[in-house]
Amino acid sequence: MVSATARNCWNWRKLSMRYLYHIVEAHKQYSTYRTPTTISKTSVNSWELDMSKDNRVAVITGGASGIGFGIAQAMQQAGYAVVLVGRDENRLAEATRKLGSQAAWRRADVGNRREVQEALTQLNKVDVLVNAAGFTRSVSLSTPIEEAEADWDALVDANLKGSFLMAHVAAPLLASPGGRVINIGSIGAQTGGSRPGSLAYAAAKSGLHGLTYALARELAPRAITANAVAPGFIADTGFTGGWPRDRIAAIVAETPMARPGTPADIAGAVLWLASEAGSFVTGAVIPVNGGWRIG
Repeated sequence: MVSATARNCWNWRKLSMRYLYHIVEAHKQYSTYRTPTTISKTSVNSWELDMSKDNRVAVITGGASGIGFGIAQAMQQAGYAVVLVGRDENRLAEATRKLGSQAAWRRADVGNRREVQEALTQLNKVDVLVNAAGFTRSVSLSTPIEEAEADWDALVDANLKGSFLMAHVAAPLLASPGGRVINIGSIGAQTGGSRPGSLAYAAAKSGLHGLTYALARELAPRAITANAVAPGFIADTGFTGGWPRDRIAAIVAETPMARPGTPADIAGAVLWLASEAGSFVTGAVIPVNGGWRIG
């Protein structure tokens, strides 16, 4: 027998996907829709893109799973060819297989300058850069200092430095006018995390929000926007998949929309920012948290 909780979870997932469908359709109306660019793979880790003027390319870091993969699916449905960038070749290859012929991947640790430069060498244009790569790890004042320092550096590299390097290397390739940089921040940048242990993650995401503001000023003269989306609790991702049920229930109880978020909720905000409808929005951090934090 299906429990009420399971039925509710299924219902909010269906609502999120329905919402995303309408966002995709709106994106097509606001943007000049083209058949998605075909990517012909010459090997498992190399590709050629038809990067003619009429085709649109979205580069998505962390696109092999979770929020990043949800964004990749939505961007592809909206007519973009997508290039996934990440560290795990097996997951990248599997994600690309699921996405089909309009997707490709490049392996890179986004915190490593040389790897980022190499990952983008075969591109001659980028319409949308989505920086979704990142992870979390507990760092608190009770963490031994050597361990805390190592974890701090790893979290800052993945969540902040990686977005800086990607934006810097991609900047000359961004379509002008009309290019987009969209960073995936976090509600933790504003709250310090939902419990102790978020010192490094909250600081890195706060820095990412600041980087977004600075990028907006740097890129505006080229008619390129830079914004961030700050998710609240998003279910069924690498970040939250292992959280205990009581913790999830407590968060949902504090959320006015009375449900967890989904990757489709974040993808909808990204699509709006990427569309012509978002062309006058820059330097903004868009909260997508169901009201968990208001204001």
